[in-house]
Amino acid sequence: MDLTNQKILVTGADGFIGSHLVEALLEEGCHVKAFVYYNSFNSWGWLDTFPKEKLNSVDIFTGDVRDPNGVRQAVKGVDIVFHLAALIGIPFSYHSPDTYVDTNVKGTLNILQACRGYNIERVIVTSTSEVYGTAQYVPIDEKHPLQGQSPYSASKIGADKIAESFCRSFGLPVVIARPFNTYGPRQSARAVIPTIVTQLLNGKEDIHLGSTYPTRDLNYVSDTCKGFITLAECDEAIGKEVNIGSGQEISIGDLANLIISMINPNAKIFAENSRKRPEKSEVERLLSDNTLIQRLTGWKPEVSLRKGIEKTIAWFRENENLKRYKPDIYNV
Repeated sequence: MDLTNQKILVTGADGFIGSHLVEALLEEGCHVKAFVYYNSFNSWGWLDTFPKEKLNSVDIFTGDVRDPNGVRQAVKGVDIVFHLAALIGIPFSYHSPDTYVDTNVKGTLNILQACRGYNIERVIVTSTSEVYGTAQYVPIDEKHPLQGQSPYSASKIGADKIAESFCRSFGLPVVIARPFNTYGPRQSARAVIPTIVTQLLNGKEDIHLGSTYPTRDLNYVSDTCKGFITLAECDEAIGKEVNIGSGQEISIGDLANLIISMINPNAKIFAENSRKRPEKSEVERLLSDNTLIQRLTGWKPEVSLRKGIEKTIAWFRENENLKRYKPDIYNV
């Protein structure tokens, strides 16, 4: 499927990955409708930072994926849906699991119901590597068991399985895209890289983190977006769960030391118990097997970890960007 001139809906377009995906789709020549979360401030999230000429080319729809009627209105008239809207903070899911079910499970159900009703040509549902839990074997392929080690991951497993059921039961052309740990400009402070970078750029030498031994498979946001797009274009991907990952891992501690070396080598890491997950909830190791996406689409990551970190730090160094973050507060 060629995405050029297609009418495309992106839910969660106001967020980190969603805003980058909107830009990538515009570059592909798509007509983009951006579903952003309604709020009384009329904020469109990261889309508000777009240049005026770029923003003017995007059709903004404000709503809430938990509202079936609003979702139907958003889906009407489009050809393809990229569903990224979700609650993603793992620590907050310990506090408010109900909201994760409402947004991630019921919200996905609303999207699928609307797409089925309007005969949408392709639905890309965003999963997460967190559904695998701690690796039982590495690299993690798509046959790896699913483990709900947090309410967040459990809600995403539920969403994935509902999406699978709509493909099997109703023939809805669903692809479940499963990105591993995405990072880059605009990422929220609840993620580890912005946590480290913002503390360092604000002059702190005591860098407060949670557990430093777990490993992650890190992917620069432009590579993740290209993975989404190639999967949408691939007919053979319909009905499949597909990893988007680099196939490389690094511990949080080594990652922190890399970033420290690039900003302030005098800084030290301090692990705080309040930032750690419950013992049985911690995902200790994530390492992607990306064989399937390479076979289906030819996708490979293009941005190395060091280059991606450099680009991310450069973005944060821009004063207006850094001001958006609160390094003194632990963002759950």
